Amino acid sequence: MTKKTIIGGYPFIPYQKETYSEAEVIKRSQEFHSWLDLRRSVREFSDKPIPKTVIENLILSASTAPSGAHKQPWTFCAVSNKDLKQQIRIAAEKEEKESYESRMSKEWLNDLKPLQTDWQKAFLEIAPYLIVVFKKAFELQPDGSKKNYYYVNESVGLATGLLLAAIHNAGLVALTHTPSPMNFLTDLLKRPTNERPFLLIPVGYPKEETLVPDIKRKKLEEVSVFYE
Repeated sequence: MTKKTIIGGYPFIPYQKETYSEAEVIKRSQEFHSWLDLRRSVREFSDKPIPKTVIENLILSASTAPSGAHKQPWTFCAVSNKDLKQQIRIAAEKEEKESYESRMSKEWLNDLKPLQTDWQKAFLEIAPYLIVVFKKAFELQPDGSKKNYYYVNESVGLATGLLLAAIHNAGLVALTHTPSPMNFLTDLLKRPTNERPFLLIPVGYPKEETLVPDIKRKKLEEVSVFYE
């Protein structure tokens, strides 16, 4: 039984830490980077089913993320219903078509050319699951009153990052899709007034012979500064 210590009237438990040698720490950090560097955003999905248990575990992994005052201001809506996925695709493509044809600047469209994307989003129906991430702007009490949440965007962003790592770890692929505006997701999924759509993430296996853009990530010296 885990021993609890009361500090300031609240229970604390010992941190369950892993202890490695310095050489092992270096090795593990290198191996993790090499593995994670294989992750790619994928737009060509197989319709091969995924056990619901896998999606549940992915969401639980995402929910281990830190959050402001430990409020965990997120909801992960997992959609596998074919009719609902079709409705989401229709609504998303409507917004995307308008964005590509009138909202996006020429510079933005040029920046997207190496990715060869367009407003058509067939993957929203093909992928076996869509995980729609909602952020909770505040806590809605049973009596209708509001209670504050803190650092909501940061917290949900961290949880989403862990979700993507968990998806990659399971041998699955995903795409962070942000049709804008995304209010249609609130309506279609009948979410409460305190929730706002954050990301729409199709999850599944890659289609056979899937191609991804040959893009390069920035080098260490381009993304970091060390003060020693």
